[in-house]
Amino acid sequence: MPLATLLTMALAIGGASSAALADTSCRREGFEAWLAGVKTEAAAAGVSRAAIEAGLAGVTFDPSIVRRDHGQAVFQQTFLQFSDRMVSADRLTRGARLLQTYAGLLRRIEQEYGVPGPVLVAFWGLETDFGSDLGKFNVPTAVATLAYDCRRGDIFRAELIDLLRIVERGDLKPSEMVGDWAGELGPMQFTPSDYFHYAVDEDGDGRRDLIRSVPDALASAANFLKNLGWRRGEPWLEEVRVPAEMNWAEADPEIAHERAGWRGLGVQRADGSALAAGGPPAWLWLPMGRNGPAFLAYPNFQAYLGWNKAMVYSTTAAYFATRLAGAAPVSHGRGAPAALAPEQLRRLQGLLVKAGFTDETPDGRLGQATRSAIRAAQVKVGLPADGYPTAELITALESRR
Repeated sequence: MPLATLLTMALAIGGASSAALADTSCRREGFEAWLAGVKTEAAAAGVSRAAIEAGLAGVTFDPSIVRRDHGQAVFQQTFLQFSDRMVSADRLTRGARLLQTYAGLLRRIEQEYGVPGPVLVAFWGLETDFGSDLGKFNVPTAVATLAYDCRRGDIFRAELIDLLRIVERGDLKPSEMVGDWAGELGPMQFTPSDYFHYAVDEDGDGRRDLIRSVPDALASAANFLKNLGWRRGEPWLEEVRVPAEMNWAEADPEIAHERAGWRGLGVQRADGSALAAGGPPAWLWLPMGRNGPAFLAYPNFQAYLGWNKAMVYSTTAAYFATRLAGAAPVSHGRGAPAALAPEQLRRLQGLLVKAGFTDETPDGRLGQATRSAIRAAQVKVGLPADGYPTAELITALESRR
């Protein structure tokens, strides 16, 4: 499940010439010849000739799509920077109003799929601002362009075949497929493949319309989350308060404890009271290190990562849902250190590679692989092992060279 609106905000579109936009190193044929090959492949996969011709009629190569895809900047905002903007007072008010407006529908969806209304409405708000920004691109052209380009060609070629299957099934006409530049459709921003596999006809009109039908869109999102492993009746994210000193190596996605275990390590509810008894095991998530906000991430949080693997987005979406469900605003903690600039993070990643903590190519992205390497390095140099990058760690590693 994509992140259309947020990717658009992260773009840094350059002025490369059209000739330089498509990486043609993986092919020798022109776009029209390549498209003929797609038609042959789709027919071999069982898609009807009528659906193929209708779905690909008028499709062209669009250099502006490739510019957007190749021009994506690394998303560098911290959780608080991102969530403070995205989980605004206005979005909370509108989200609460939509929970009331669609209360009956959301109850029915939860009964069927196990996913609570606040979870669905939070995704709705983050993906398209509750349907107000669905995109303006011709999706067949966008997906075909990205499939023709070499960067993620195999992924988008499969998406293009599934787009033709949607046409064949009668869910949407090609002319109705207007959405994001990366091919996502509707208020919940489904990729063509997710649309084909997980869309449901909740309103009973005989078609799965994830663009105009709110019931279809919300129920399909719930079906998608269920297939990502959502567990009925369980929490997803809970803000907590951590002590000033503890074994920070416990804050690892690979380490989970029940609430009683976290109580024994000094972790409390956000208001300082004791953690409730029971509940599934959870891991301690410190998105901005030991001095920033802290959360217990339960198994349902993995469904958020299945929707979008970017931790800042998944954490914000899960936090937004807790707010809609009645949680208080997140604490800013004890004052987390400033985020490293991209060039500083790449420098740190290079030091981690040289020291043997990782073999990942430095890219300026703070993913889980980098956090794990940071945690190992922190243990080695005697710093609190909370997995958060700091200038202090850079200095410590440089002094060891």
